[in-house]
Amino acid sequence: MTTTDDELAIEATALRKAYGDRTVLDGIDLRVPAGTVFALLGPNGAGKTTAVNILSTLISADGGEARIAGHDIRTQAQSVRAAIGVTGQFSAVDGLITGEENMLLMADLHHLPKGEGRRVIAELLDRFDLTEAAGKPASTYSGGMKRRLDIAMTLVGSPRIIFLDEPTTGLDPRSRHTMWQIIRELVSGGTTVFLTTQYLEEADQLADRIAVLNDGRLVAEGSAQELKRLVPGGHVRLRFSDPVTYEQAATELRETTRDDEALVLQVPSGGTQRELRAILDWLDAAGIEADELSVHTPDLDDVFFALTGTPAAAAASTDKETVR
Repeated sequence: MTTTDDELAIEATALRKAYGDRTVLDGIDLRVPAGTVFALLGPNGAGKTTAVNILSTLISADGGEARIAGHDIRTQAQSVRAAIGVTGQFSAVDGLITGEENMLLMADLHHLPKGEGRRVIAELLDRFDLTEAAGKPASTYSGGMKRRLDIAMTLVGSPRIIFLDEPTTGLDPRSRHTMWQIIRELVSGGTTVFLTTQYLEEADQLADRIAVLNDGRLVAEGSAQELKRLVPGGHVRLRFSDPVTYEQAATELRETTRDDEALVLQVPSGGTQRELRAILDWLDAAGIEADELSVHTPDLDDVFFALTGTPAAAAASTDKETVR
């Protein structure tokens, strides 16, 4: 299906940014359809936050152009800001005032009439399960509650596009999954989400499309499944309990990797239905029955390492990019 320009929430061409002699973005192109989740992955210092800051008009690019919700980021910056919401890596919540007061400040910034502002705030506090805590100082909130309040504040202006720069960094697994559900609900309501994250599972779970940024350049883009197919290493794992059957299978099957201690064979496979059927047909024809069969395909960690040369765990070892 071809996406027309009218359906694009974000479109960028040849964006460039350098700090001194360090090129942070080296001519990247982005096309994000409206009503989708787009995830930008990359090692620390790859330029993810710089991309968000440029697209949200917080800093200017050295070259290239971009349109957000149809508005040029250079000549129509005010219109861009009216169409977007931004939640950064670090909470914008003021801990010295209550959750409700934080929300009221956002309503004032958006010049909402008093009655409408209070109605919107009440709806958002309820939506994000913050009504009971609304009258308490935000400094007493847990990390997950602060993140929910952060996004609720972002939504006060009803943005069509939301930039979430590592929104779940530092959250426990339960809070992270709560945030995932919030993001899914936003998108189901038509909001476009541009997400940067250091959690590859997060991109896998949420994103319609994923781009991998390395040394300022986009090195790959596609759905999670498309990216996984770029990396070799998929296999079918056959486990046996009978050593005789295991040896028979190991002798008959070609290009297998053996684990004699565990009585396990690994047969290279892309995980397609056709390849799996061929292996099952061969086992039936040879009269061999495996005790356990499982299909293993590369995950986004494998893709990340193959494309950036950086293990995902190392890339996520710090919460803050060294180069913005």
